[in-house]
Amino acid sequence: MERQPEGVVRGPFETLAEAQELLDAGRPFHAHEVFEDAWKSGPEEERALWRGLAQLAVGLTHAARGNATGGARLLRRGAGAIDEAGARYGIDVPGLVRWASELAEDTEQGVEVDPAACAPRLVAAADG
Repeated sequence: MERQPEGVVRGPFETLAEAQELLDAGRPFHAHEVFEDAWKSGPEEERALWRGLAQLAVGLTHAARGNATGGARLLRRGAGAIDEAGARYGIDVPGLVRWASELAEDTEQGVEVDPAACAPRLVAAADG
């Protein structure tokens, strides 16, 4: 499968929208690359958030490929990073932390992971 172009500078909302499309399509590694671009090109004070989101996406990648140990480790590391960084841009930090924790546990218990079926929602749904 073709890789995402690297080094693309996107705004935060464009990053989230593109990453969500990739996650929904079952392409978490590609979403990781989108987050990695934001982490490397964004403001210093946001790097931990984007790096944490990248870790969640690559954790999902590992979990889907059957690497339970690596997947669970990255999911937990990413969850901790985004929790510490705090929410911005409508990112559902509590929901993502909960999702990552549950997926890490499932992965360690040998549950087969379909990346599209268990793709997280990055942004909390608006009430209304």
